[in-house]
Amino acid sequence: MKGKIIPVLKYVLLFTVTFFLLFFAFKGISVKAVLRELLKAKFGWLLLSIIISLIALISRGYRWKLLIEPLGYRPSLKNTTYAVMVGYLANLAFPRLGEVTRCGSLGTAENIPLNKLLGTVVVERIIDVISLLICILLVTIFEFERLGNFLKKIFTDPLNARLTQFTSFTIGFVIVIIVVLILVALILLFIRYSKRKSGSKWTALINGFIKGLVSIKHLDKPWLFVFHSVFIWLLYYLSVYVCLFALPFTSDLGFAAALFLLVAGGLGMSAPVQGGIGAYHLLVSQGLLLYGVKLENGLSFATLLHSLQLVTVITTGSAAMLLFFIQRKKQKAHFAPATSGH
Repeated sequence: MKGKIIPVLKYVLLFTVTFFLLFFAFKGISVKAVLRELLKAKFGWLLLSIIISLIALISRGYRWKLLIEPLGYRPSLKNTTYAVMVGYLANLAFPRLGEVTRCGSLGTAENIPLNKLLGTVVVERIIDVISLLICILLVTIFEFERLGNFLKKIFTDPLNARLTQFTSFTIGFVIVIIVVLILVALILLFIRYSKRKSGSKWTALINGFIKGLVSIKHLDKPWLFVFHSVFIWLLYYLSVYVCLFALPFTSDLGFAAALFLLVAGGLGMSAPVQGGIGAYHLLVSQGLLLYGVKLENGLSFATLLHSLQLVTVITTGSAAMLLFFIQRKKQKAHFAPATSGH
């Protein structure tokens, strides 16, 4: 019973955080006005943005394929791309569920151990974090003042306001408790792991995970992996940039603004809420304020861009799930033993 209640409580908590962020982002804003501005969007630019996003999904599928091949498996680009799409869809239900879901989908389709695939996904996540940090560095170079004002408004000022509500004793006490809990958890994990036998299933899982993690050291085509890692984020950038032309109040913003919004949106999508909902709207709209775009219009753009991503994820993810299902049915029919005649 306890095992069922905890996931439900986590989901309710995340949904509450999502609702709070959306409420905070749209506080004092006319939703009707936001929707009215959305209706002015130029469809051609939106379609181009969706096409660019689809190419990015295929590029992600190919990059993942490159990571898996050193493990001794040769998955098809079709299946790795389908799995990536399914993973993004699963993330809408619960943050980070997509990583496990896409590994499970590809593992079933290509008969690859789940633990090895999880290791490759961790590598991908590390590369993505590094890529986002590089984008932040570029924004720091080109938009230093705006980035400073953005971070101050979104993070520093609210944090300072909260910290002033606590005494130094309270802060110190909380820090001590957190450190103690972390140490206890690490000790318990160490004791539990030390009791495992070297040939146990748990050890096999860890070893498989490590193999997946170090697969990047044995890439057959390292420069192609680097190319796709850059290409994916270039496509993310272009998908934001072309969307600027879809609405009149953002059409005059340039290349630097698109990079700034990519970073703001990337931070929003990294938030531990379903699909970055709320966090994405808040950060992108606040970022546009720094470029002289009214909050109401900024929320219209953020809603438009995020909705495009949702439509792409839901459509491609659902289609990929259906294609996986059809593929498995064909495989079962092909390998099913012939029955005797009646």
